[in-house]
Amino acid sequence: MTTPNLLVELFVEELPPKALQKLGDAFAGVMFEQLKAQGLTSPGSRLTAYASPRRLAAHITEVLPQAADKAVSQKLMPVTVGLTADGKATPALLKKLNALGADESAVATLDRQNDGKADILFYNSTAKGAQLTEGVQKALDEAIAKLPIPKVMRYQLQDGWSSVNFVRPAHGLVAMHGTEVLLSVNALGLMAGNSTHGHRFEASVDPVVFASADDYAKQLREQGAVIASFTERRDEIARQLKAAAERVGGGVKAIEDEALLDEVTALVERPNVLVCQFEKEFLDVPQECLILTMKANQKYFPLLSAEGKLTNQFLVVSNISPADASAVTGGNERVVRPRLADAKFFFDQDRKKTLASRVDLLSKVVYHNKLGTQGERTQRVRDIAKAIATQMFTAIVAENPALHSAEGELARDYLMDCVDNAALLAKTDLVTDMVGEFPELQGIMGGYYAANDGLAVEVAHAIEDHYKPRFAGDELPRENVGVIVALADKLETLVGMFGIGNLPTGDRDPFALRRHALGVVRMLIEKELPLDLPSVVKAASESFGALLPDADKSNAQLLEFVHERLAGYLREQGYSAQEADAVIAANVPWGEMPKALQAVRAFAELPEAPALAAANKRIGNILKKAGEVDAHVNPAMLQEPAEQALYAAMQQTVPVADEKFANGDYTGSLQTLAALRAPVDKFFDDVMVNAEEEAVRLNRQGLLKSLHVAMNRVADLSRLA
Repeated sequence: MTTPNLLVELFVEELPPKALQKLGDAFAGVMFEQLKAQGLTSPGSRLTAYASPRRLAAHITEVLPQAADKAVSQKLMPVTVGLTADGKATPALLKKLNALGADESAVATLDRQNDGKADILFYNSTAKGAQLTEGVQKALDEAIAKLPIPKVMRYQLQDGWSSVNFVRPAHGLVAMHGTEVLLSVNALGLMAGNSTHGHRFEASVDPVVFASADDYAKQLREQGAVIASFTERRDEIARQLKAAAERVGGGVKAIEDEALLDEVTALVERPNVLVCQFEKEFLDVPQECLILTMKANQKYFPLLSAEGKLTNQFLVVSNISPADASAVTGGNERVVRPRLADAKFFFDQDRKKTLASRVDLLSKVVYHNKLGTQGERTQRVRDIAKAIATQMFTAIVAENPALHSAEGELARDYLMDCVDNAALLAKTDLVTDMVGEFPELQGIMGGYYAANDGLAVEVAHAIEDHYKPRFAGDELPRENVGVIVALADKLETLVGMFGIGNLPTGDRDPFALRRHALGVVRMLIEKELPLDLPSVVKAASESFGALLPDADKSNAQLLEFVHERLAGYLREQGYSAQEADAVIAANVPWGEMPKALQAVRAFAELPEAPALAAANKRIGNILKKAGEVDAHVNPAMLQEPAEQALYAAMQQTVPVADEKFANGDYTGSLQTLAALRAPVDKFFDDVMVNAEEEAVRLNRQGLLKSLHVAMNRVADLSRLA
């Protein structure tokens, strides 16, 4: 005989769409776990969660009518407390047994177990397994109590006196075990039944009455015109979006937006995707503005051409499927037109004023009560950007002396002018009408307005790109000007917030400092920037003047914070914690880290690697105890054959490794040093480093110091031990 399946559904008013999937998964998940904890599920039990705009439900297979009885062993008290010297129960033991529903006759059945300190009395009994109705009631109560509700509503029940708290008013409860209705189950003032309501307008039957728990999804689809499963509904919308785009033709496709797809899935019970359009004249407005207003305000899916350009057509996911869809499409087209007209108006008005004319307005926009206005912040970003650009150009010129020419100076001046202009204007779009209406477009609109003002392409791109990367996996700024301004902007935020003590906590990061730090890490590494981060951070803190009470301390905290993000970033790239730690500890320039990590990985695969890593760790410990050691060796004072052999091997090997390192061949440099394994092992077998004679001891320490420097240029090899 098969074990029946269980269905529980709460029928409610429209649930918050952005939370629906989470609510559905939580409701069903807690129901299942609670039933399992009570022993009411079977090993083969499976859970199916349902969530639509007006219902949360769980279908669980193979739910037992009663859980199996359980053997329970309860610790009572030490034997010396529970029994007298002649083995009779003490009053304390009798009181405990009575509380458990037992009497004096149970004393003879008590178990004795030693816990390592004393003998303990245990009472063994059998707990009757939970009944299905009681178990479902407990599971339902827990599921409701643990729902991740964004905002609770308090509403009055039909009796006119009682009130309950829930995410939305509930109007129906279904609880069925197979074909049996669990009539005594209740929640939120509702008693369980076997019926629910389908689609508001398109249900063929109302109410929908279930003959069995297993008929739920099928009857809702066929009689109630509702796809109860969130996942199935989402897949159906995605399928219809693709099919509708193919009907339009020309290679167009609906914009991909997982969050929008989830939200629309939570708004409809039976989706019907329709094609709508708007006037082509609106395409003169930047497409980001039109896309945002259609997605954010109307929940539409804009159609993009094969080249990624916005078309004048869009897709709407309707909750009704009338025979004549023109009323639906016409209504949506009328609704979107004023939205697009607003965007066009904002764009036209904003272009009447240049970005430069808006700079003074930033002094009236508060950035932070301890750090001043956006105008003051803009000046700090300009100062930091200048310091970064100067350091970058100095490093580039050092590697390419040809840039000392007059042509090189012109290139430098052009770069500095573009950086300063972009930093000055980067925040001016905050005081435009378009960004005031759509804050998500900050930076993007600045780029459009900069182009409209006739500014250099690098400046326009930098203004648009200086917020990048905005999220994990986002692209980086395109040109050096944008990279410099983006770095300056992020460092100004990081240095300022750390400087006034606004640090992120485990679950809160209101100023997105982790994201800013990761952006700094990515730009330094992926753009291979020749920058010294500590000096840039110091320059950034100096731009704040006296606003930061203890800049040295907060800068140290910030650098540690950024290094944590760096370690995490390198691990995400597939490197082990030891590999990342080894390269970070060696202070390799950030832009060289990927190459250094590849070299470390190749070195670690060599048979000599473990021994050399262990030796490197030993050398580090010796030098740490020795204090300041001069990396100088007097060959005449090398007494033991093993130290002479090591010195000779280093004379042959280290110059080759150094040359390869200087040429950027990090892998070759480390592999060359692998030849030192045998003489290093022999040295530690035969030579006492801390000799009694001071001159000999210092010479041997100098030999090890020279070796340590040579071995740790690419990575701190001791971290691999």
